[in-house]
Amino acid sequence: MTRQNSTDETRSTPPDRAREPSDSDSRAARLAHAFALEIDEAIRRAPAGSRPAFSIIARGEHVERAGAIVTEEWKSRASPSGLRGTRASHRFRASGWTRHYETFAETVQLAALLALGFALAHFVRRAPRRRTLLFACAFVLLACGVALTAMRTTTLALAGGALVTAWRATGASRRARLLIAVVLVAALSLGALVVWRTRDAGALELQDPSARLRREVASVALARVPLHPVFGHGMDAVHLHWNEWGFPGSDMLHAHSTPLQLAFDRGVPALLLWLWLIIAFWLTLSRAEKFFRETTDAPTHGLLLGATGALAGFLASSLVNYNFGDAEVALLLWWLMGTVVKISPDAGAG
Repeated sequence: MTRQNSTDETRSTPPDRAREPSDSDSRAARLAHAFALEIDEAIRRAPAGSRPAFSIIARGEHVERAGAIVTEEWKSRASPSGLRGTRASHRFRASGWTRHYETFAETVQLAALLALGFALAHFVRRAPRRRTLLFACAFVLLACGVALTAMRTTTLALAGGALVTAWRATGASRRARLLIAVVLVAALSLGALVVWRTRDAGALELQDPSARLRREVASVALARVPLHPVFGHGMDAVHLHWNEWGFPGSDMLHAHSTPLQLAFDRGVPALLLWLWLIIAFWLTLSRAEKFFRETTDAPTHGLLLGATGALAGFLASSLVNYNFGDAEVALLLWWLMGTVVKISPDAGAG
């Protein structure tokens, strides 16, 4: 089931460099106009002769492009950016309080799985029903939030993390697990509908330009890892050598895989160190969850139970998303890691 996207989008045509239409969507024309005013002011403040960079959404990807050279004539125009909004667009992807829908999807996924852990921990201990329902409703709402981002991989990672959480909740009844399955099916269905409604034709079959571009960039990055295996190519060095190193087109983006990006930027030893850290975190988390599973401490066990699913979801998504490169997502991961280490029964012995 595929569908061509509508064209009610914000367009930009810089005076010295026309570019092909992008997926830069506006939720309403008034927001697009406000955004254009901000861009116009930024161009007017730029010194003549400079070349500002633009971060845009093109073909479903968050990419960077070099802008045109700023001139005094360009700055004096009524609208230097050339951006204009025509009418309200319904092709938006939820981004919440963050700068980008991918960041929003990853952070909300972690929060949703933590909420599920709290719900199950209170449910198996026959805690007050109001508290259990509160966490359960939070999980449902956050799962829908992930689906509304139209992030295919993160939605699937959420389902995988929820299954891990339900599997480890040994005291959960068959009915509770069935309800979790129903919520996941509903979230996946909603996610498929949002992907079909907002993204390019072929997105559900991974045959859209975004999926093809990801595969091309990942294959080039993987082929270049053996060229600099120890120290990598350097952070953001690819922005200076994009076409020189064989990457396709002019849209600069990352490798869309945390392990691959770490090996490419920092080298294989850095990747191995990261894997060791994640494995150590999982082992500590798993032992702590098993320890508190037999106690009456529902909040602590809920945090640990949800953390197992959150870590599983994060790792699943990291295979095809550079989620470790998002500061907000990394901050949540470090906070979760520090909290688990602090409350783990191994903390005293360590």
